[in-house]
Amino acid sequence: MARRARRGWGRHVRPRHRPGLGARVVAVDVAAPALAHAEALGADAVVPAAGLSPTQVAEAVAAATGGGAHVGIDAIGHPDAAVASVLGLRRRGRHVQAGLLLGASSTPPLPMDRVVAWELSIHGTHGLAAADYPAMLDLAAGLDLGALVGRVVGLEEAPAELTAMGEPGAAPGMTVVDLRGGQATAP
Repeated sequence: MARRARRGWGRHVRPRHRPGLGARVVAVDVAAPALAHAEALGADAVVPAAGLSPTQVAEAVAAATGGGAHVGIDAIGHPDAAVASVLGLRRRGRHVQAGLLLGASSTPPLPMDRVVAWELSIHGTHGLAAADYPAMLDLAAGLDLGALVGRVVGLEEAPAELTAMGEPGAAPGMTVVDLRGGQATAP
C-alpha cells in the first residue's frame, strides 16, 4: 500500500494501521514535518513531493516500491495527487479516491490510457458503512491512536485550525478539538 500526499495527507492513512495487514507504506507529502511524522509512525519510505510533478512523484513511488504500488490513495482531494496515485500504481493496481475533489478540481485529468493498458481500477469512497464499524473498531483497538494526535485545541480555536489544514506546512497528525475548552496543547 502506498499513501500519497501533497500536503497533510497523513491525516487519513496511517502507517501504524498496516502492520497486521502486511502492507508496506510509502508516505508522500510536500511538508517535511508530515514526512518526519510518517517515518516516526513506521512508514517504510517517504517521498518529498515539494516541487515535483505528478509524474516525478509516481517515479519516486515506483522506485520505493520496486515497480509501483498495489494501492494508491489520494486522501486530500487534489488533482495532482490523484494523477500521481494512478501513475504510481503497478499493473492491476487500485487507486482509491478518498479526498473530495471540489469545484474546478472536481475533474482531474486522470491518465485513462494507463488505466486501460495496465488494467488499473479506480475506487471512490465517502465514509464507512455502519455494518463495517465493528471490524474497524476492532482494528483500531489494537493501535496506539495517541501517536496519531498532533495537537489538541479548544473549540474556540477549531475554525482557525480547519482553515490552517488547507495551507502548506500544517502541523502533522490529527488535530483533536477538546469540547471542554481551554488552550491548545500537545498530545
